[in-house]
Amino acid sequence: MGWLGKLKDALGRQRDSLAGIETLALQRRPLDREFWDEFEEILIAADFGVPTAEKILDGLRTVARQEFFRTSDPVVARFKSDVAAFLNVPGTGGLDIVRRPAVVLVVGVNGSGKTTTIGKLGRLLRSHRERVMFVAADTFRAAAAEQLAIWAERSGAEFVRGREGSDPASVVYDGLSAAKARNIDVVIIDTAGRLQTKTNLMEELKKICRVIERETGAPPDETLLVVDGTTGQNAISQARLFNEASKLTGVVVTKLDSTAKGGVLVAISDTLEVPIKFIGLGEDLDALRPFVPSDYVEALFEAA
Repeated sequence: MGWLGKLKDALGRQRDSLAGIETLALQRRPLDREFWDEFEEILIAADFGVPTAEKILDGLRTVARQEFFRTSDPVVARFKSDVAAFLNVPGTGGLDIVRRPAVVLVVGVNGSGKTTTIGKLGRLLRSHRERVMFVAADTFRAAAAEQLAIWAERSGAEFVRGREGSDPASVVYDGLSAAKARNIDVVIIDTAGRLQTKTNLMEELKKICRVIERETGAPPDETLLVVDGTTGQNAISQARLFNEASKLTGVVVTKLDSTAKGGVLVAISDTLEVPIKFIGLGEDLDALRPFVPSDYVEALFEAA
């Protein structure tokens, strides 16, 4: 099965969350208040969030008036094309790196799949013959460096760590120095699974960014937030707060093969105007791919 087939297979539950919209189209309902209210309820239940759902519906109402739509089927067809447009934020899909060594800072809360995402990203870069280094700047959690070391070995990346409990910013400094000496192409920095409400940990993240800028002359090439797609609207609040601590350049959404709902990716793109760079569909080393909006929309609205 190719990637698109796997994506269709994985998004079965997400299609279920939007099944009511397909029903609205088939019923060819009149565009009365009851129809629009039901449409909004489906979008909110599918994790589009109230602001994004309202924005989408306002646009659809305008188009319906301008195009003289009379029934629900053309509205639903237009909705599907609008979803693709909302997901096409500049920078979507893959990394935007030009310098060497490039620096990719990875942030996110515990349990989001951050460390495994780093491993899979390293494998993806190694498949393109990039020399990759993982830096274990999560010095708070005892097993964090050990887990990252395993992923480094599996993916073929080099590895730098510090002592447990040491200053994460100093580990980043050591990693960047080693990367320059070893002619590394891409440095991927793992950070502690910070709860977004812990101000001191957010300050630590800002300190890491200052070290990166001082040592390389520029901010991180990419600052990626890893979010668990099953957390729904909580992923939006995480993204906002992490964006304040370190300007995000992209989001990686994991566990889309689990209980995630179809609207969460749209809500993230719309709310923050931050592109989705990668999506993860499982635990396999190759189960992370650059996000392609057209593939996602096709998989979301077509049967597997």
